[in-house]
This record gives sequence, structure tokens and C-alpha cells, in this order.
Amino acid sequence: MKVFVTGASGFVGSAVVQELRQAGHQVLGLARSEASAQALVAAGAEVLQGDLTDLESLKRGAAAADGVIHLAYNHDFSQYEAAATTETSAIEAMGSVLAGSDRPLVVTSGFAGFAPGRLATEEDTPTATVRTSEQAALALVPQGVRAMVVRLAASVHDAGDHGFVPYLIGLARQKGEAAYLGDGQNRWPAVHRLDAARLFRLALEQGVAGARYHGVGDEGIAFRDLAATIGQHLGVPVVSKSAAEAAEHFGWMARFAGLDMAASGALTQQRLGWQPAHPSLLADLALGHYFAG
Repeated sequence: MKVFVTGASGFVGSAVVQELRQAGHQVLGLARSEASAQALVAAGAEVLQGDLTDLESLKRGAAAADGVIHLAYNHDFSQYEAAATTETSAIEAMGSVLAGSDRPLVVTSGFAGFAPGRLATEEDTPTATVRTSEQAALALVPQGVRAMVVRLAASVHDAGDHGFVPYLIGLARQKGEAAYLGDGQNRWPAVHRLDAARLFRLALEQGVAGARYHGVGDEGIAFRDLAATIGQHLGVPVVSKSAAEAAEHFGWMARFAGLDMAASGALTQQRLGWQPAHPSLLADLALGHYFAG
């Protein structure tokens, strides 16, 4: 099928494009810059110029495709509410074109605020703190869109990662200590980028309307263990920070550093036949590429 992919040149999106192409699908990728467009052409994809605020470009992309994978997101967490509004509008725009067609729309969400103290499952419903993408997508199901959600682990890891873990490593280098909040027993799920890419393809091909799938390799790594691994590689002390110290140490990440987001992917594995096959986060860190340079 022909698949429209937003965020197609990004860290996860580039792996999704590769996965789709290897499975025989055509890809139409959204590009907001010439560099992104060139990367997509090199990956064997067609290019549609536009971005999340250009709703007409999103509609054109969805109209030209047999299915959509929505990965693009504004990761400026200082503008969290504005990013949520932009994302909701983008999903609604693509959904308006897909309505009545039963074509698949796979959107991305996360695990923040779901089920602290236990493993979140695919049957859990979101709270107001979760990315609004989930609510926006599933609201399209009654309109005849085969909309579904892939909830991605907080850390999607591999060489080239520029997300939470590299930020924590940078902080540890800058401040001379690797930190966690409180007792550090809050847990973060993780998934390798290539495993995540395969999950998006399987959801597109096999997923059912209204379903929620979990992109989880590691169900939950204690934040203290993550800090300890970073401290060991950098040769810096590992320390606890209080809630009052969180903003000063973690900056914009303070709102996430204390969250307990452990999650299970068992139902996803059962329903889609998906099985993580690449290294865990701590094994990936042990390879050393996160600490190079």
C-alpha cells in the first residue's frame, strides 16, 4: 500500500520508512525542510512539502495514501499546550479526509500519567495528562476511520537518539553528577527504535479500529538504575534530588523525571505477533555509543 508518514525523516520516522519500504510498501513522507526532503528521497520515499501547521498539506497527503502513520510532534516541552493543540488539529484534518474509507490511521501517544505503581496495559484508558493524540484519533473511529494508537515508551533508543537519555547524559556531564528524584524507584519503559518501527508497520497492516498498542521492550527501568548506568560510564557520582531541587537540576525535564510509567506490551505481542528483538536500553547504553564524543 501507499503510506503517508508524518515525521518521516525523524529518529523514529526514518526507521519506520525503512521498515515500510523493506516490506514492499510505497511511502509518501512529509518534509518541512530541504534537508528532510533529501533524506526521504535517499530512503526511497516520495516527498510532500509541509508541516503540522499546514493542514492542507496533511489533507493532501492523507488523500493520496492507502493509510497514514502519524509520528510528527513538536518536542519543545516548554510549549506543551500549544503542541497539543497543533497535534489535535493535524489529526482531525487527516481524519476528515479518511472518514468513511476504513483506511488505517496510526497515531503516536505515550505513557505519562497512566497507572503509577503498576504496569499500564493496553486496556487502560488515558488521563488528561497524556498526549491528546490518543483522544483525537479514537474520536475518528465512529466516522469510519480505522484509527488506532501506538503508545511509545518514554525512551526509544538506538544510535542517533536525541531524546530523554542523551539529555540526561548531557546534564550529568555539565553538572558533574547523575541524578534521580527521591528514591529513584519510579520506572520508565523503553523500546529499541527498530522494534518500534516494526510495530508501526504491523499496526498499519493488521491493527483494528480503536485499538491501543504498546511499544514496550523494557517494561520499566528504575530511574535510579538509569542514573547509575550514566554515572558509571561518565565516572561521576550518582545522587538523589528532592522535589524542590528538580527544576534547578533537570530543567524542562523536571515534569517527567519523577513519573512512574511502567507498562506491559503483552497484549500487543499477542494481538499483532510483535516481539521485541533488539537490545534493551541498558544493554544499548553498555555499547558505548551514547557516550561517544
